[in-house]
Amino acid sequence: MRRKSFYQGAVVALVLAASVGGPGAAHAAPAVTPLSDTPLDQSALYFVSYDGLVNNNAFQDGLITHNGHQYAAWYTASRNAVVARRALGGAWETAVLPHRLSADDSHNVISLGVSPRDGVLHVAMDTHNTRVHYAKSISGLVSSPGAHRWSASLFGSVQRTLGGVELGNMTYPQFVVTPEGVLQFSYRTGGSGNGVNELAEYTDGAWRRLGAWSSATGDYTGPNGVVSTTRNMYVHGLTYDRRGRLHVSFTWREGNAGVLCSSGGLTNHDTGYVYSDDRGRTWRNAAGAVVGTTGGTGVSVTSPGLVVDPLDPDHGLMNQEGQAVDSTGMPHVVISYVPGRFTQCVSNYAQQRAQYGRTFHVFRNAGGTWTKREVPVPPGSTQRTKLVFDRDDNAYLVMPRGRVVSASRASGWTDWTLVFDRPSMNAFGEVNVDLSRVAVDGVLSFQYQQRSSGTTPSPIRVADLRLG
Repeated sequence: MRRKSFYQGAVVALVLAASVGGPGAAHAAPAVTPLSDTPLDQSALYFVSYDGLVNNNAFQDGLITHNGHQYAAWYTASRNAVVARRALGGAWETAVLPHRLSADDSHNVISLGVSPRDGVLHVAMDTHNTRVHYAKSISGLVSSPGAHRWSASLFGSVQRTLGGVELGNMTYPQFVVTPEGVLQFSYRTGGSGNGVNELAEYTDGAWRRLGAWSSATGDYTGPNGVVSTTRNMYVHGLTYDRRGRLHVSFTWREGNAGVLCSSGGLTNHDTGYVYSDDRGRTWRNAAGAVVGTTGGTGVSVTSPGLVVDPLDPDHGLMNQEGQAVDSTGMPHVVISYVPGRFTQCVSNYAQQRAQYGRTFHVFRNAGGTWTKREVPVPPGSTQRTKLVFDRDDNAYLVMPRGRVVSASRASGWTDWTLVFDRPSMNAFGEVNVDLSRVAVDGVLSFQYQQRSSGTTPSPIRVADLRLG
């Protein structure tokens, strides 16, 4: 039974709070200061699929910062994969890799990762339920960037395995670094509605597969009484805090569309949360109970105590949106869906999300209580929003089209205000946020591509904003 199994042993005391007023009334949301807006490519590959662009999806690591340098990746108009770098504040240098995009599919993004121990830049790309295309740089490239002239020759050949490790068909490649500097690789095997999340790990110059940590099995009963027996978990992020805890928030997508009130909806439901204190080997719910192990029994829809915000699948809930962790180690999640005050049955996903979709901030305090607030700035889009914190734990939502909404820690994140909106950027939908740079120099960087039509190439750029 769906609800009983979800809430057994859970620590869930959800507070639906007002968006403005209360403790936030005496505080002003932090501002942002535009610094620069630089071109990467005046003629980048452009096509729309799944409502998105292959060069800018929130679920990729296409813009990252390490050791005073920033790295970006995209596909050119000729479909070639490009990796670029710049010293922070400097000019971009580009290197065209020996790979061309294989399909007009916005899932087939490029993700970048750094293994700090050997200074290698890793590139995973062009996969949607297919084997990955993977390349890595020479050792020391990112640890001593000034010692290496930027060129494609710094990278090895493009492989169809992860450094010789066969992972099978996958989607959503992402990298994350442990507090000890070990690079990990997150990906999904299987497909939408019937897939599992897996991890691999890079140590001593070699990859090894750790295995699956979520499960596709178990019974979920929709509000109409229809039962779904398969699903996949979509993660909003994998984030290590300063103490070494790995936080993961997520939503489920059911394999049986019969759970929906209308075939025009989306089978995503509920916002869940788990964490790991042993680098992704053992998974616990918010109350601390073990609910899964990597390579063993995975976290499933029937695992107890997972749900922190219950929502049925009739509201167009977005998958893979955003999460971050504040300086105290508390997880924060950004989600979006169509609230019940507009409709209890989303029948046209794209149209109704763009018209009625709203963004919500969900976070946990030290006492274990989860708070949820609606952000009073509608996204006006089907696309995703990302979340970052500055050094003072002020929060910034980077919305579709590069709009930025902020809230102050002093207000308890109640004073959400639109602080950056530049229509002249002509940004299409989602932007690709550099989640690593904010901690380095207090600058928010995001990569965006300008709106075009059909398959006409368009400029892709990086905007830099100083926070606070």
